[in-house]
Amino acid sequence: MSASTDRRWLRDVIGIALIIAAGLAGYWLFPDNLALLTRVIAAALLVLSIDLITGYCGVATLGQASLFGAGAYAAGIACVNGITEPVTLILIGAVAGSVAGLLMGTIMLRAHGLAQLVLSIAIVQLFHEAANKASAYTGGSDGLAGLMVSPLFGMFAFDLWGRTAYLFGLALLVLVFIILKFVVSSPFGMLCRGIKQDPIRIRAMGSFVFPVLLKMFVISGAVAGMGGALAAISTQVVGLDSVSFELSANALVMLVLGGLGSLYGALVGTVIFMGFEHFVSAINPFHWMTMVGALLIAVVLAAPGGLSGLLDRFSASGHRAKRGKA
Repeated sequence: MSASTDRRWLRDVIGIALIIAAGLAGYWLFPDNLALLTRVIAAALLVLSIDLITGYCGVATLGQASLFGAGAYAAGIACVNGITEPVTLILIGAVAGSVAGLLMGTIMLRAHGLAQLVLSIAIVQLFHEAANKASAYTGGSDGLAGLMVSPLFGMFAFDLWGRTAYLFGLALLVLVFIILKFVVSSPFGMLCRGIKQDPIRIRAMGSFVFPVLLKMFVISGAVAGMGGALAAISTQVVGLDSVSFELSANALVMLVLGGLGSLYGALVGTVIFMGFEHFVSAINPFHWMTMVGALLIAVVLAAPGGLSGLLDRFSASGHRAKRGKA
C-alpha cells in the first residue's frame, strides 16, 4: 500500500477507536441519560443515511424520515405479531428501509434540482398520512406502544435504565459506520462522488447515473431503517413522529452542522445538535429554539463546510506549517 493509503487506514482506525471510546465514556459518565444517548445513536444512523444521498451523491432530500419511519413501523408491527428478537427486528427495519429507499429513489431521480427537493417533501408527507390512515396496522395517531422485545441473544434483557439498548445501539452504529467507510471508499463510492461533481462527464464516460444513485438510495434506506428499528426497540413505542417532516429537517440540519460528505461530520453534527438542544431546553424551555438557531447561524457563517470542514482546514494548516519549518 502507498503512504497515503496507510495514513488513511491509520486515520480511520483511530477515528473508529475514538467513536467506541466516546460511546463507552457516555455509558459510564451519563448512566441516567442512556435513553437519550440511544436516541442520539438512532438519529446518527438517520443522518448518516442522508449523508450518503446528499453529501456523497449531491441529491438534496427532506424526506429521509420516510425511510426511518418505514424501519420503525416494520419493526414495531413485526414485534406486535410475535417477532421479538432484537437483531431480527433490526434486519426487518433494514429491509423495510431499503424497500422504501428503492421507491423513494425511483420517484426522486426522475426529476432534478429543486423538483427533487419538492418530491422528497411530498413523499414524507404521503408516508406520514399512510401511517396515520393505516391504523389497523400502525395504530394511527396513537401509534404502537408496549412493544415487548426479547433479551438480546437470550441473555441481556432490555431494562428500564436502557443499558442493553444503548450498548446494542453503539455496537450497531460502529458496525454500520465501518461498512459505510468501505462503501464510500470503494470504486462505487468514488463514482457517486464523481456524479455529484459532474454527472454529464460521468455519462460521457459510459456510466449509467440512475442505477448508481438508486443503489445508494437503497443502501441509505437500509441505514435509516436500522435507525428507525433501533428507536422502536429502545423506546418500545412507534409513533407518527418517526415519519415526520420535522425529523427530516432536523436531520438535514445536523448534517449541515457536522459537514456534508463526511461520515465523521454526520456523527459530530448529530451529537452537538442533540446535546445542545437537550442542554438548552432544560435551562430555558421557552426560548431554547432561539438559542439553537443562533448556534446554527454562527456555525454556518464561521464554517460553511461544517465543523468537520473547519477541522480539516486546521489540520491542513498544521501540515503546511510543519512542511514550512522542515
